[in-house]
Amino acid sequence: MPISRKAAMNVAQVLSEALPYIQQFTGKTLVIKYGGNAMTEEELKNSFARDIVMMKLVGINPIVVHGGGPQIGELLNKLAIESRFVNGMRVTDSATMDVVEMVLGGLVNKDIVGLINANGGKAIGLTGKDGELIRAKKLKVKHKSPEMQAPEIIDIGHVGEVESINTSVLEMLVNSDFIPVIAPIGVGEDGASYNINADLVAGKIAEVLQAEKLMLLTNIAGLMDKEGNVLTGLSTAQVDALIEDGTIHGGMLPKIGCALDAVAAGVNSVHIIDGRVSHATLLEIFTDEGVGTLITNNSRHGEDQ
Repeated sequence: MPISRKAAMNVAQVLSEALPYIQQFTGKTLVIKYGGNAMTEEELKNSFARDIVMMKLVGINPIVVHGGGPQIGELLNKLAIESRFVNGMRVTDSATMDVVEMVLGGLVNKDIVGLINANGGKAIGLTGKDGELIRAKKLKVKHKSPEMQAPEIIDIGHVGEVESINTSVLEMLVNSDFIPVIAPIGVGEDGASYNINADLVAGKIAEVLQAEKLMLLTNIAGLMDKEGNVLTGLSTAQVDALIEDGTIHGGMLPKIGCALDAVAAGVNSVHIIDGRVSHATLLEIFTDEGVGTLITNNSRHGEDQ
């Protein structure tokens, strides 16, 4: 059936609107943290894969960093290994770390690689252990209660933080037809594996590569004010004020901290986008409106998207 005139005009308008953004970002590197609903619902998984392939085809260089917490928890339950958390972080002993590597470096990573390749891309799956991509060190967790004189340092096992990123591995892939898909597992000086928060890995990679954008997919519409309205364009100063007055709090603070660190380190902009929306990544970078919150050193959404 021939396309209607109205539908054809809509397609033309979308393509026309996308053109200046494609021109602006051709040759630039975008780091995308992939997680939440976008990683578990079939329609969203396929739309994300198509978005990543589209970016590469128009000359943008996407790097995908993924999480996998729910999938790790599911396999731990099947293996009757108890999940324990301290300050929201999974206590990771040797047995749990084996499961983390199986799930993140194997099951989840290869699922994403397969989806991207099935949609016409050339994805390569990596963990931070490949080429010593991510050098890690043990994360020291401090816990303090009102009755304690000093904070207690708790050992939560193989949970790490990024010490350094081997950029040569990423630059080799970015400057080719390949799309890196990275599981957030680092390697310590002693060769031990460490589970690292995927937001932090994505942020550090964006920083060391001086990426054009860092995009964090979430299960919310974006940062919201106290009335529940999505805040579309924010400067870092405005974000600091929202933290100060308590608008941004709780579980969103680490993600925002990652965003602020990235912008301070030279990443042009950070997007916190709604991964529950089909084709969210393309909508955020190729349209005027976007589908989330943009954080930059200024507050102009449309001009610096």
